[in-house]
Amino acid sequence: MKIRFVLAATLCGSLAAVAFGQVTPAAGYTPPNDTPSFKVGATIFADYTYNESPTATDADGNTIHNSSFNISRAYINVTGSLNHMIAYRITPDITRESGSGSSLNGSYTFRLKYAYGQFNLDDWMNKGSWVRLGVQQTPFIDYNEGIYRYRFQGTTFEDREGLFPSSDAGASFHWAAPGGYGDIHTGVYNGEGYSKSETNNEKAFQIRGSLRPLPLGGVWKGLRITGYLDEDHYVQDAKRERAVGQVTFEHPLVNVGADIVSTKDRTSATKSEVEGRGYTIWATPKFGTSGWEALLRHDEFEPNKAVSSQKRKRDIVGLAYWFQHLQGVQSALMVDYDKLDQSSFGKPDDTRYGIKLLINF
Repeated sequence: MKIRFVLAATLCGSLAAVAFGQVTPAAGYTPPNDTPSFKVGATIFADYTYNESPTATDADGNTIHNSSFNISRAYINVTGSLNHMIAYRITPDITRESGSGSSLNGSYTFRLKYAYGQFNLDDWMNKGSWVRLGVQQTPFIDYNEGIYRYRFQGTTFEDREGLFPSSDAGASFHWAAPGGYGDIHTGVYNGEGYSKSETNNEKAFQIRGSLRPLPLGGVWKGLRITGYLDEDHYVQDAKRERAVGQVTFEHPLVNVGADIVSTKDRTSATKSEVEGRGYTIWATPKFGTSGWEALLRHDEFEPNKAVSSQKRKRDIVGLAYWFQHLQGVQSALMVDYDKLDQSSFGKPDDTRYGIKLLINF
């Protein structure tokens, strides 16, 4: 881990050194736009959810089906640039306060989701290459949500199983391949995620590589093959490792994807290692250009391969309408069915029906 940290730090330092080097403009060179910019946007996920099962008991002892109106995400995105090389983002997000001793218990409170500076390397590398420092997106989940655009229904498979965080504090490097053939995103992070503080000296090394084999056109332009590795430790000599293999396909009529996941967990050097595995498969068929779209998804996760009878299974079925807007604005409304089968763990099924709203600008 220490060797990888040194290599990553050396890489970032070398890139920065190259970036600050003198570049002689060629004849006819058009200077880039260095006018500072500042933009404010927002993302809102709102829903009404009805729990068919398990049932609950109210204060009078009545058996009820819980139901509630919720805000599951409310971002305020502040983005901009100081010049064509230096950009930034600051994004607070809401969370429900659950501390029993807090006077805000039950209230929505804001916490920091993203806060980073970005040094663009477009002058020296392919456009879209950069270095980031701060609290930022980790390499896989944000990339995946750009293809699977139903985060407003619920989190992705890896995020929902808590396999690795969507955002964390660290330093990362992104390289865009020429010709649109893919990209690589790698970095060193605390490993605990944006919602927790670092607990020790261990750091997470994460890397994602994506290949688009036929980017120049045709029906297979939307095919991407992705590999991801997250290598971390709970404490010294106690591994926490996740690996993902993914295939996705984007088309005007349907997006589809499939992930295979493997995990290794050893919470202490005095304990045995536990290996897990799982997969997700999903499709979002579109009904022409009407704006109507379906969501079909199935997840399975086996936390411990030594106890193969214990699996969590999830089925999601939804119907969404995507409103037509100008570029950069998104809004959608959907109804969905979401069932988690955890009977093999001795727990009742969790079955929910919902109405979900997305607003993003």
